[in-house]
Amino acid sequence: MAQQFKDYFSEKSDVYRSYRPGYPTELFAWLAGLPARRDAALDCGCGTGQASVALAEHFARVYAVDPSAGQIKSATPHKRVEYRVAPAEETGLPDASVDLVIAAQALHWFDFSRFYAEVRRVARGGAVFAAFTYGLLAIDDEIDRIIGRFYRDVIGPYWPPERAHVDAGYRTLPFPFAEIETPTFAMKAEWDLGHLMGYFETWSAVKEYRRLRGDDPLELVAGDLATAWGDPALVRQVSWPLVLRAGRIE
Repeated sequence: MAQQFKDYFSEKSDVYRSYRPGYPTELFAWLAGLPARRDAALDCGCGTGQASVALAEHFARVYAVDPSAGQIKSATPHKRVEYRVAPAEETGLPDASVDLVIAAQALHWFDFSRFYAEVRRVARGGAVFAAFTYGLLAIDDEIDRIIGRFYRDVIGPYWPPERAHVDAGYRTLPFPFAEIETPTFAMKAEWDLGHLMGYFETWSAVKEYRRLRGDDPLELVAGDLATAWGDPALVRQVSWPLVLRAGRIE
């Protein structure tokens, strides 16, 4: 039986697809070079398929699973990607069927012992597992201070406990595979103010604040951000610290 999951994202699936940042293409090229074969990859907690579609440029077949039907419904279609509504711990794939398993900004949500058992079950010989996450964005000193206060002081108490693993760069998570030394990848985007505010809409703590308090925390930051940003149509560079852990599945 599939376990219950904390569904922070189904309600905002279209927003999630539109406003979440993308990963660098170099990341997926590097990952594709690790396993012995490139027949099939598995994206666990795939959301709307950002990483799934990127993997499909390198693998003959990509299986993409997420427990949220809303996320899967909003996922980006691709001829080599097969989306499934399923938890990462029970993918429904055959034994020894994939060469690469990834979790993109998702591992912290999983039941680790059950998930890692599933990874071992679906992995072929020579397969690799990789998990990556990104933390708090950076733009410039003034804007970063405003966002930092919002992140910590306004919505900080409303983040789920799993968020602590993201803030720790995934170093607090169990990782039972022989780790591979990883390069550093740059995660960047160019956004106007509207896109930034749309990104905040995807944060689980914003949703939880609204649910528990009945008002909108974005109203508490919008004015200061508008003043610091200037022309809302001005496009600024945004960057995130991208953390990657990879290991060979034994």
